Amino acid sequence: MAVTDFEQLFAKFQNIKVGVIGDVMLDTYWWGHVERISPEAPVPVVALDRKEQRIGGAGNVALNLASLHAQVSIISVMGNDDDGIALKHLFDKQKIDTSYLLQSSHRITTNKSRIISRNQQMMRLDAEITKDLNEADETVLLNTVEKFLQEQQPDVMIFEDYNKGVLTSSVIEKVIALCKRYKVLTTVDPKRKNFFAYNGVDIFKPNLKEVKEGLNIIFEEVNQDTLNEVHQKLQEHLQHHISFITLSEKGVFYQDDNSSRIIPSHLRNIADVSGAGDTVIAVASLIYAATGSVELMAEVANIAGGLVCEEVGTAAINRDRLLQECRILLN
Repeated sequence: MAVTDFEQLFAKFQNIKVGVIGDVMLDTYWWGHVERISPEAPVPVVALDRKEQRIGGAGNVALNLASLHAQVSIISVMGNDDDGIALKHLFDKQKIDTSYLLQSSHRITTNKSRIISRNQQMMRLDAEITKDLNEADETVLLNTVEKFLQEQQPDVMIFEDYNKGVLTSSVIEKVIALCKRYKVLTTVDPKRKNFFAYNGVDIFKPNLKEVKEGLNIIFEEVNQDTLNEVHQKLQEHLQHHISFITLSEKGVFYQDDNSSRIIPSHLRNIADVSGAGDTVIAVASLIYAATGSVELMAEVANIAGGLVCEEVGTAAINRDRLLQECRILLN
């Protein structure tokens, strides 16, 4: 790989416009301590010390992009409720454009509340609607996507699917068609439900588990030949351009029409893998939009995924740390 001026590359990010479409969520954390068991039932009584709300779901992809100084808009449908207001406020605080974030009286805003004591999660409460958008909300969302494409003229659209009903098969198909019409790159972090709906996208980024489940195949040995075969099988279904598969501790794999390679992960002190996929798709989309290089995209996204795994909980990538690591590891 040619020597890259990473300072110059990272400076380009501020000129790149990205849309993130998918399921947004509010992550609520309740931290407390336990001193007794409830007299009403055999459960611990958690005395609340503090509460924190964070951006989750597709919003975490947008947060990673904002951390890298890209111009990012979030496109979704959430509830017309207090959690929706809180989530919008968090987006605004991070300078993530919410002009295309819709509220619907037919939905509630997904809120995952975690109760934590002594750094252990004791319980999680999920408030959500996971059924597909109704026809009216779908129509408004598609009109909003077209408005976004016309007004912002973005470089790339990221589909971030959490199976919560925003990315219906119809929405996926129509948004991809709109992006093609407006000559916008499309990248996808899929889930099993609509795994094969992303026909004709530029970059398809599942993890190894999702690939095995989606294609309904079993293999133990993760090597170049096996993964080349996986790419061929995916292409038969999707006619996409690039497969980019995360391999957990083994690194990442990419393949396009010209080349394919497994890039091993760099040695890390892994604290938590949650949110790593969000970081990988955000960084991969930005690098590819900036350079058109599949290899550089895979190399940098691989480093970024490892870095966020060193943090406890879902964390956005630190731009300066990523820049420093790229200089050390890739030149």
